[in-house]
Amino acid sequence: MCRLLLFLCLTCLPTALWAQKAPRPDINLDEFIQALFPQPEDDVNYEKVYETLFLLYTNPLDLNKATREDLQALYILSELQINNFLAYRKENGTLITLYELQAVPLFDLETIYKILPFVTVDDSKLISSRPLWERITREADSHYLLIRYARTLEEQKGYTDRATASSRYLGSPDRLYMRYRISQSNDYSIGFTLEKDAGEQLIFDRKSYRQGADFSSYHAHFRNLGKLKTLALGDFQAQFGQGLVYSAGLTVGKGAETVQTLRRSNLGLLPYTSSLESGFFRGVGATYQVGKFEVTAIFSRLRRDGSFSETLDSLGLENSDENVFIETLRTTGMHRTASEIAGKGIFLETSVGANILYAPEKSPLQVGLSYLHTGYNLPFQRGFRSEKDSLRFLYEFAGKSNGILGLSANYQWQNFSFFSEVARSSSGGVGGLGGVIASLSPAVDMSFLYRHYARDFHTFYGSAFSENTRNINESGFYWGLKITPNRKWKFAAYFDRFSFPWIRYRVDRPSDGYEYLTRITHQVSRKISLYAQIRHEIKDRNLSSDFITTNMGEVASTVRKNYLLNLDYKAEEIFTLRSRLQYSTFQIGGKRTSGIAVVQDIGVKIKKWEFEARYAIFGTDDFDNRQYVYEQDVLWAFSFPAYNGQGTRKYLLIRYAPFKRVDIWLRYARFDFREQENISSAGEEIRGNTRSEIKLQVRLKFK
Repeated sequence: MCRLLLFLCLTCLPTALWAQKAPRPDINLDEFIQALFPQPEDDVNYEKVYETLFLLYTNPLDLNKATREDLQALYILSELQINNFLAYRKENGTLITLYELQAVPLFDLETIYKILPFVTVDDSKLISSRPLWERITREADSHYLLIRYARTLEEQKGYTDRATASSRYLGSPDRLYMRYRISQSNDYSIGFTLEKDAGEQLIFDRKSYRQGADFSSYHAHFRNLGKLKTLALGDFQAQFGQGLVYSAGLTVGKGAETVQTLRRSNLGLLPYTSSLESGFFRGVGATYQVGKFEVTAIFSRLRRDGSFSETLDSLGLENSDENVFIETLRTTGMHRTASEIAGKGIFLETSVGANILYAPEKSPLQVGLSYLHTGYNLPFQRGFRSEKDSLRFLYEFAGKSNGILGLSANYQWQNFSFFSEVARSSSGGVGGLGGVIASLSPAVDMSFLYRHYARDFHTFYGSAFSENTRNINESGFYWGLKITPNRKWKFAAYFDRFSFPWIRYRVDRPSDGYEYLTRITHQVSRKISLYAQIRHEIKDRNLSSDFITTNMGEVASTVRKNYLLNLDYKAEEIFTLRSRLQYSTFQIGGKRTSGIAVVQDIGVKIKKWEFEARYAIFGTDDFDNRQYVYEQDVLWAFSFPAYNGQGTRKYLLIRYAPFKRVDIWLRYARFDFREQENISSAGEEIRGNTRSEIKLQVRLKFK
């Protein structure tokens, strides 16, 4: 009877919940990410975030099969909402349509709008009995080719005769990108990614490991092949436990979502589709179901960028000489100059790993055991250029191989979700974290996490919750809170206390600090929303900027404060306005500086045309007060440049859909600086006070 009444009400529901059979609109990744990262930082890999969201969008979660882990991985639902959904599904059986989500207790329209791009209940998504080749050619639910071109319009020093022979860019300033993919949810994904960065060459040269495009990535990923749950060929990633040994998927950390983003889920093997040139495996991985256990094995071999020790250059030694070692690992993926090309793929990395996951379908307990062994064909040793370097790198990884063993456990009790992982590397260093996420009431959610990563703990493919960019030399605890008293008001806050037992980059002594964030959101009306945010951080740093010195530097506390005020206005589906004010202060050694940015965005949609434009004014006293602001970009690309100095920023983004399966984007963006004769430095230097970029993208959808 309830379902009959539900269907009788369908015509009264918002059109956003149209039948799942209808084509899903493209998700606005910018809006989704701004909800998680309203204040961007330069130490967050946003391209990885975009790629992960894209993967979730193109492989929607079947709500009729979704486990608690799957729902938690969306970072949208509270523990109470997840419990309510699972109880509703158990009582009423499989969902017939997404409309039914409105019948789940505590699932308001805002929550449904958020998860809608990432879920499905379409029975046609069940894997058919046709052979794989026929499923690929006839049943793909996503099949497209994307081509992108971008270029900085002003002349840069690296392309001119003003550059020295060692700093001259050998390629053109054009940036080229191509991605092809054909996939079906929970069945298969096949595709490739090609990229040429600005300054790189399009060249076939086996000696320098360049084959046309400077970077190429290929994957073939298959799921649900009977007992063989997953088979990954080519490039892939892995996510198990809390990310100490294997880390992939959406890594959010600290942001405006102060509760749900702490915990990681056991997502297993995932296809790799990004243009980032590090952080993935290349080889084969497989997950096999053995009773209540899922057993995963991984084998990977790939070339990595780096630089040899100075001994190689000074003595003319060959790679096979026992005195040669790798001094640095390079992860930028740039191969523009002769020296950068010389470091491309110079050493071989081999990884062998496994995971055993105990995850009975109806059990509240999950336990996982992970192991990863990574070896190199040459030993690795950090280069010491000063006494300070020898101390700073004293506990860093050195040698030809590293093994890491980890044990993880998750437990669900009512509205409390407990999670933990501990790992030990070959050096004897231990890393670990544990926490809980709880729904204390329908209006209150809370989280707590403690972590400790020893100064000699080494993980190459891990990226667990951390203040540092790596899981090493850190201890801390985090407390998060979210209160939603009604639909119009939301309050979110976190407090994070951290310490670093050993010296680190730009800090010549053991140090500590803390950070807190508060955010208040008010939904004024259906068309108008407003939020205000304050972020405060205290952390130690050297007073001197001289990083290569024999003596240890003087250290002082820095105080960084960020203020953010944002107003959104949306007039139906045609016209949108967004106004933003950002202000920051930075204090060290008694000196206080500040920065500000005032931003106005406007969006217009008219039939087959979409327009997004921005005009921003900014002024910063120094680089410490640079203002990061999200910008709308072409589909599945990201942009958050640092507004630094004095000037203006403007851009115009146009999207045109001339045909049903063709989309075209054109973007022009420009910085105008005041009182600057040159912009940037080294090979990127531009004579003048203007820097502009053009970007063109075409997507062809075959289905």
